[in-house]
Amino acid sequence: MTTTPTDSTGPIDPYAPSPRSRRVIAGFGLLLLAACFVATVVVVLIGAIEGEDVSAGYFTTAFWSLGLGALAGVAALIAPRKGLVIAEYSLAVMAPVVVLIG
Repeated sequence: MTTTPTDSTGPIDPYAPSPRSRRVIAGFGLLLLAACFVATVVVVLIGAIEGEDVSAGYFTTAFWSLGLGALAGVAALIAPRKGLVIAEYSLAVMAPVVVLIG
């Protein structure tokens, strides 16, 4: 009689990414955060040069999302969880989009 290996939360998925691969993906997410930071600063500076004022609320929201994305990225490096990696990438991409909206 064969049994499926389980842990405390249920059956183990043999096709799930390993913690090491999630850490690598989280590391690339930190590089994406740096690129999105540069893109956000460029969009804000171009808007300032052209005279199109970016609302302070959008500007603040963009940089808060970058900060929280970096926090999620570091947490994903320490404890590689799928939700943390998704949050890191989502918050990184959200920053330049929010500034472009404003």
